[in-house]
Amino acid sequence: MGVIKIKDKTFRTSIPEDEILERVKAVADRLNKDMEGKNPLFIAVLNGSFMFAADLMRMVTVPCEISFVKLASYQGTTSTGRITEVIGMNEDISGRTVVIVEDIVDTGLTMKRMLETLGTRNPESIHICTLLVKPEKLSVDLKIEYAAMEIPNDFIVGYGLDYDQQGRNLRDIYTVMD
Repeated sequence: MGVIKIKDKTFRTSIPEDEILERVKAVADRLNKDMEGKNPLFIAVLNGSFMFAADLMRMVTVPCEISFVKLASYQGTTSTGRITEVIGMNEDISGRTVVIVEDIVDTGLTMKRMLETLGTRNPESIHICTLLVKPEKLSVDLKIEYAAMEIPNDFIVGYGLDYDQQGRNLRDIYTVMD
């Protein structure tokens, strides 16, 4: 287990890259089966989901499209509770199968906002696909069909997730120690 320091915090390896990729492959396999014949539109939430979305898309074999939105709700190590849409989406999703690709579902507030916003655009269906979910932190009821892993309520960094914009480039996922 490796230990790293980012700014004022120390982190230890909690999920190595090979395990992450194994879990991403399992989610991709399920999506390939469930999305057969649907030409889904994957909507990746930036910045955090970029690594997960890239690896997932390389493993998805059904015809599909991808677009990106950017929402912000974190500052430092905690969610601000305020969600601001920074970059919107221009695609017409009316009658489409939509798969939201997120790095982590924490409280669920960001995902709830995404579902409400996209729901007004008349999609055929909306599915949630996340790399990580913190079940004990969820404060809203969500149907998360595609979750690669459930984790405890610890602050993590790496594989796209950051601490004050640092650490997104790390291949493994690290948990804060202090």
